[in-house]
Amino acid sequence: MGHQCFDVSLDRKVAHIILTRPEKRNSMIPAFWDELPAIVRELDHSAQARAIVISSTGPHFTAGLDLSAIGPGGAPDLDAEAKRRARRLRGARFYEDVRRMQRSFSVLEECRVPVLAAIQGGCIGGGVDLATACDMRYASEDAFFCIQEVNIGMTADVGTFPRLVKLIPEGIVRELAYTGRRMPAQEAVAAGLVNRVFADPEALVEGTLEIAREIASKAPLAIYGSKRMINYARDHSTADGLDYIGIWNASMLQPEEIGEAIAANRDKRDGDFVELPPVRKSQSEKI
Repeated sequence: MGHQCFDVSLDRKVAHIILTRPEKRNSMIPAFWDELPAIVRELDHSAQARAIVISSTGPHFTAGLDLSAIGPGGAPDLDAEAKRRARRLRGARFYEDVRRMQRSFSVLEECRVPVLAAIQGGCIGGGVDLATACDMRYASEDAFFCIQEVNIGMTADVGTFPRLVKLIPEGIVRELAYTGRRMPAQEAVAAGLVNRVFADPEALVEGTLEIAREIASKAPLAIYGSKRMINYARDHSTADGLDYIGIWNASMLQPEEIGEAIAANRDKRDGDFVELPPVRKSQSEKI
């Protein structure tokens, strides 16, 4: 099935999701918020991929939310009373819209396989929300990050602050949020927001795919467990994290996978690992 905002390919257990609206700077139109989580869930639930790379096209990774999606709307043919009632519901409707967009990015964090972002040019507004929901971020020399919302009189609300303050020092987050300035790639890597900087977009994509291929060569159960443990440890106390990993390995540790990993390393060959099981759809998803 075709998509308005993305191309998707799969090679050697690495899925590559590419934003494909360079003429619009890959702004996030309404279709974006439906397509991205649907693509990621399909790749994850069907166990097609062991790692996912998200990259882009054109001069910028993404310009963020298409402002026309949140601009003034409504039905001009409504009578005065209907318009008044609609205004009273505006806050509740906005809240539901924001929650929907937040869920679209939370899917990246919740899926069982690592998601790597390859960022060239501007990563602006909602792009920061997207990037911070990924497991790792890589950038080209020309990349920059901008919490654009403050420049248009908004407070970032799709995930920037809850995630960014766990990735880089709070003081830097506050400066970026209060000033709306650009953080260039070299500053981002120094702060810990970006793992590595590549010379140009071509080297960025190939380098990120190569890292994803290395991840895909490892035992999927071990990668899945590592992602779960890292996310859990980030959000809980050390004591809780220690207890959870003990419980996790008591039920999930597989001696056969350990033995195969050791043998594959010794013999310098690809491991013959089991794939993650497909995720069964709930009744609500089937309807």
